[in-house]
Amino acid sequence: FFFLMIRRPPRSTPLYSSAASDVYKRQLIDNDTSAKVNEVLNDDEKFVVVQTAPSIKATLGEEFGLPIGTNVEGKMVAALKRLGFDQVFNTDFAADCTIIEESHELLERITKGGTLPMITSCSPGWINFIEQFYPELIPHLSTCKSPQQMQGALVKTWYAERNNIDPKKIVSVSVMPCVAKKAESKRDNEDAAGMPDVDIVLTTRELAKLIKRAHLDFVNLPDEEFDSPIDLGSGAGTIFGATGGVMEAALRTAVDKLTGEDIKELKYEEVRGTKGIKEATYNVNGLDVKVAVASGISNANELMKRIKDGTADYHFIEIMCCPGGCVNGGGQPIQPASVRNFEDLKTLRAKALYKHCLLYTSP
Repeated sequence: FFFLMIRRPPRSTPLYSSAASDVYKRQLIDNDTSAKVNEVLNDDEKFVVVQTAPSIKATLGEEFGLPIGTNVEGKMVAALKRLGFDQVFNTDFAADCTIIEESHELLERITKGGTLPMITSCSPGWINFIEQFYPELIPHLSTCKSPQQMQGALVKTWYAERNNIDPKKIVSVSVMPCVAKKAESKRDNEDAAGMPDVDIVLTTRELAKLIKRAHLDFVNLPDEEFDSPIDLGSGAGTIFGATGGVMEAALRTAVDKLTGEDIKELKYEEVRGTKGIKEATYNVNGLDVKVAVASGISNANELMKRIKDGTADYHFIEIMCCPGGCVNGGGQPIQPASVRNFEDLKTLRAKALYKHCLLYTSP
């Protein structure tokens, strides 16, 4: 049961049929689901919960005239509560769960001779790409669900049981940086409670629409906190939204596990930044762990070619479909050419996440 909450069933062949792929392509169009959210918020029979991805805190403010890279986590939570959500949860929680599981899976593969390199599985655009173009490399994917799906599963199983709530009454909404997350929520096997883990996915822009339609004065809202018990998150979960963030988070956990020590130095500078492909080797307890990070499908394609021709001697690869990672996702605020041609949006947004990461004392 716990396996169903955090892991996908083993994959040896593509999960998408041609029909499902067509659905996925339609979902990549900006299919606004904000009206569906309004509908369930007005249904007294529904218990509506919402989760927000790590990168949203660093980008939502742009929709309300705030400087690029402003952290608006507290105001975002306040707005969601005023919109009428019954509980507002932090996806950083599930990102941490993902990292714990993914780092353990990596160590198990390294020590027990599993398929290497292991590749991250939390970017749905990337998953669709490998299933369509490199199905023979699917065994390299981590079996972990994405944080969105993991959190949705936890809400409709563990949280529902703990609070005596019928999971059939729960509507699980997520706010994501990525239009491909809409399709991910419709995938097969994403139903730990026998129903979809996540029911409705909003993009950052769609959340901004809801806030504006409700005439909330976003900039002047007080800072409020996520609801317990899914309010906690670490710095590792926060940096998921930047390219290299998943890799760094996994390395922090894996290094502690291999050394048996609580390592205080949490920075892995080599995997940070917006370069398309980044490589590094870290000596951990006598073991050289070689990693690579790619963002953007063209760079992902390059790494897949290396795996196929046998020149990729990595242990672990992080891939994000969008250049720069989730901070530059397809559902994020769209800046005019007069801004995006002169400002490095990816770097400014990512900087907000790394600054937020410093608020935590543990990885």
